[in-house]
Amino acid sequence: MPEHVSFLQQIGLAVLAVATVAWVVGLVRLVRIVLLPPPRPLPRSLPLGSLPGQARPPALESVPLTADEQDAFAVLVRQFSRG
Repeated sequence: MPEHVSFLQQIGLAVLAVATVAWVVGLVRLVRIVLLPPPRPLPRSLPLGSLPGQARPPALESVPLTADEQDAFAVLVRQFSRG
């Protein structure tokens, strides 16, 4: 800077430069929001690329219950059905 420019004038110039850059950035963002259409959402029918498809449905699992376990389960179901 030239010698005849005071320290306060240099600070003022820096503040104006920062304000100008902030204004330009805000204006560009505003124009992008107004002029560019929003992105279209992807249809839900497209599969996710990172997850493999299932080859077959999972097998049903069952465990045989003893007579005591069946009785205890029946008591539990009756308790739940009463509320």
